[in-house]
Order: sequence, then structure tokens, then C-alpha cells
Amino acid sequence: MKRTLLTKREEKVLYGLVRCPELNDSELSSILDIKLSTLTSIKRRLTANDFYHNLNVPMLNRLGCELLAIIYMQFNPVIPLEKRIQTTKRTIEVFDEIFFSVGEQEKGFSISLSKNYTNIGRINEIRTETFGKLGLLEKEYPQEVVFPFETSQISRFFDYSRLLKKMFSLEENKPETNSGWFNNMNEAELFPKERKVYTALVEYPNATTQNIGEKVGLSRHTVARMRNSFFEKGLLKQIALPNLNKLGVELFTFYHIRFNPNKAPNKSDITYLDSPFTVLLASRKFETVVLSAYPTYQDYKEDEMNKIRFLKENNLIAYPPFVGTYMFERMAVIKDFDFAPITKKILACK
Repeated sequence: MKRTLLTKREEKVLYGLVRCPELNDSELSSILDIKLSTLTSIKRRLTANDFYHNLNVPMLNRLGCELLAIIYMQFNPVIPLEKRIQTTKRTIEVFDEIFFSVGEQEKGFSISLSKNYTNIGRINEIRTETFGKLGLLEKEYPQEVVFPFETSQISRFFDYSRLLKKMFSLEENKPETNSGWFNNMNEAELFPKERKVYTALVEYPNATTQNIGEKVGLSRHTVARMRNSFFEKGLLKQIALPNLNKLGVELFTFYHIRFNPNKAPNKSDITYLDSPFTVLLASRKFETVVLSAYPTYQDYKEDEMNKIRFLKENNLIAYPPFVGTYMFERMAVIKDFDFAPITKKILACK
């Protein structure tokens, strides 16, 4: 895959935008030690050339969602990918719970937020029945991995900053702060106007407060006040996603690890699996899912070997982990971080 080259300053700014998406330009220029005018100019170029985009992630665990669910499956490679995508878009991806879904010729996975397991179970039954009737499935059923927020730890949630730091060979002394995701279970209540603004901020993360105000019929000052409140209370979190295709990243890898029932891993064991390539890490007592992005195939093989060796040497697995690799050049993104439908469903916004 051809990589679009960036200057050293552009790399540094892109890293900073992904590392600290919550900072304004002045704060970021200070941290990166780059003149504000220079940073603003570079940021404008990176945005115009689609090197990254921002998302407002709804903390729906505070508003009624109980779990994160990941479903993965192997497909009959005889069926063309295009036909399978057409089928999933019509029958499965329409479900509000699914916010991210990717596929390759013979495999795929999706990630969902759900109010309860009943909804996820229903989606998986429809998925299995639909794919089964069309002859899309291999011998195994779709596999589901459920992470109830009450009993799970989401350590990473599409954090690409460490990957960029490694790719760009950057040095940074700023300590990493990783407080986890979806771990605050204190329920929050939003009034009708707040629900409209909240949903609009999720659906249109790059819109100005003026634009949001026009969409929901409120002043931009009201929208700005509510927006600040949502972030301060931890009801929204911002992330910045780099364009990995432009950066020449070759592989996206899905790991599902079931641990030895006689030896549950401790916190340091899970931390060992969290390499610089890890972008998502979700775990509960006896299983974990790791999503990783690798610049090269060699990076993937070395990281996978380190993980497998560690797991075996510490007697942490009873069965080999499932590992699915996705080539960015062949991978189709079916649903691309679309949080608006499940947000509207949970908040009952029309």
C-alpha cells in the first residue's frame, strides 16, 4: 500500500490531534511546542486532505446501555464479498445497535452497543438465519463476545496515538493517562432539549454550535453550554481517527482470547497484551478481545508471536486464540462508527 508522506511537523501535529482530541489549538500548540499559526495551518491541510476525522462518542452506559458486544464469523469464500455486503446492509446492518462493521472475502466482524442482551441475541439469530439460508456461513456459527459494563474493562477504545507515535518515531514525555471507557455506571437523566442537542452532537461531530442550534431550534449559546456540560460530566468523549489507508497501514487484526478456566489473568497479564499496536482492548474475567493495526506484516507477526508466547508460557490459555487478519486494501467498511442510531434509540429521539 502506498503511503502518503507527511513532513515531520505534519506527523507531530497529526499525532497530537489523535493523542489529545479534547484540546483546542492554543493548548495543543503549547504541548507540541509548535507556533499556533503553524499548527493551525497544518491542521487545516490535514483536515482538507482527509488525514483524520473527529468523533463524539456517546457514553451510553450512563444513559441505559448495559453492554458492548462483538460478533465475528467466517464465511463461505465462494460467495462474492459485494453480494454479502448487499445482504448485510439490507437485513443486518440496519440494526441501530451496530456502530462498526467490516468484512473481507471470507470473514467479518461487527461491534455494537446495546441496552440489553436480548437485543444483541435477536440480531445474532437473524444474522445466523440469514447467512445460513444463503449458504454464506462455513461450518461454525457466528461467534459473539459480550462485555457487560458492570463486569468488564474497556481499556482501549480506538486509540491510535501509540501506533502513530511508533510509526513516526516520535518522542514524548507526557505521561499516558488511560482511565478506561464506559466504566462510570452512575446513571444520568437528560431533559428533552438536552437529548436533541446530545444526539445532534453525536451525529454531527464537526458541526459548529451555530449549526447544531439551527438543527435543533436553540441558540448557539445554549448549545455551547450543554455541550460543555456533556463533556464535563463524562457523557461525551472525543476521539480522532487517523486515515490509516493514507498512512500506509497494511493490516487490521482481530484477536479473541479465551483464558484458562483454572487461571484467570491478572491486571498485568492483560496489560502485556496491550502493545503499541493495540487500538481496542476489552476484557472480562476469562476472555478478551484485542483489535490491532499494523504498519507491516512483519509488525503483525512479531506482535502476534509475543502475545502467543506470553500466553503459553504463563499457562493462560487452554485453546489457541482466534486471530483474524484484515488487509486494508481488501477490507470493506460496512458501517463506519455510526453512533447516532443507537443514541437516538436509547434516548427515544425522533
